[in-house]
Amino acid sequence: MEHPKKAFGWAARDTSGLLSPFRFSRRQTGEKDVTFKVLYCGICHSDLHMIRNEWNNSIYPLVPGHEIVGEVTEVGTKVEKFKVGDMVGVGCMVGSCGSCQSCAENLENYCPKMILTYGAEYVDGSITYGGYSDLMVADEHFVIRIPDNLPLDAAGPLLCAGITVYSPLRHFGLDKPGVHVGVVGLGGVGHMAVKFAKAFGANVTVISTSPDKKEEAIKNLGADSFVVSRERDQMQAVMGTLDGIIDTVSAVHPLLPLIALLKSQGKLVMVGVPEKPLELPVFPLLMGRKLVAGTLIGGMKETQEMIDFAAKHNVKPDIEVVPIDYVNKAMERLAKADVKYRFVIDIGNTLKPDPSRD
Repeated sequence: MEHPKKAFGWAARDTSGLLSPFRFSRRQTGEKDVTFKVLYCGICHSDLHMIRNEWNNSIYPLVPGHEIVGEVTEVGTKVEKFKVGDMVGVGCMVGSCGSCQSCAENLENYCPKMILTYGAEYVDGSITYGGYSDLMVADEHFVIRIPDNLPLDAAGPLLCAGITVYSPLRHFGLDKPGVHVGVVGLGGVGHMAVKFAKAFGANVTVISTSPDKKEEAIKNLGADSFVVSRERDQMQAVMGTLDGIIDTVSAVHPLLPLIALLKSQGKLVMVGVPEKPLELPVFPLLMGRKLVAGTLIGGMKETQEMIDFAAKHNVKPDIEVVPIDYVNKAMERLAKADVKYRFVIDIGNTLKPDPSRD
């Protein structure tokens, strides 16, 4: 479908996941739409899954990116919250039905008709394209205001990795001083879980398979303690001490050892997406009225609340800013977990159409 606004970005064309320059179009600014020039876009692990069709739902050509930050260039006639020149962001979704119970409760992320920022069908029948591109058009309801004191390059990853951990910490009551929170996995999402939990005043234990991450977790990220999950004596020492665990690991891993770390009525919250089903032993849940739950990002109201909290408490991701022509190399490194902790593409300074391709 051809739209009137010419756009330029990088897209994957097939399951090789190789990204290359791509010309496409965006819709005209509708009465409730905000159009903005993209300045930065984070690289999320789900971008890697999607460009390679690892979840079997990718639509090519695919322009990834749902950690998008930029400057408003145009607003529709009925837009009330934003004006030209504002700094804004778009996260993982750009639409929902607006009339179901989830939408009524500000939980658009759980709307059965939630529309993803890229690789999904929009209400007009076109396919959505993400933030590895020069401009973005979105309904104002799905646009986030970026606080003035938050660096723009660091704001993007908060819109996915940030809200992914902020929401469960709040919902499950793990946002209070003195609460003991475990964080499993110290990647893009995990390091944000440590930072938000610490900002809430929690005592934080990082649980990892990599002993070499200990110094990083405690000295740089501010965790209180570190446990190597493969060391039985270390795990034994923490048994029954955690009020909740945020599990960010997307690889297949055993849940039983984690359930054992919870206090009675403790909560194990899954935010990673392993490709195969995990084994869930029920008996240990019964013995302590323990809970295993999952959560997906957060609603728009909570996402704005999260980014305002992050600005106020100076919670921001550790990032490596890269030019757009480094994106394929960044994907290779991300697949090997070779990044601390989030790549962010400098779209504003490095995404330039190549006139020789016209």
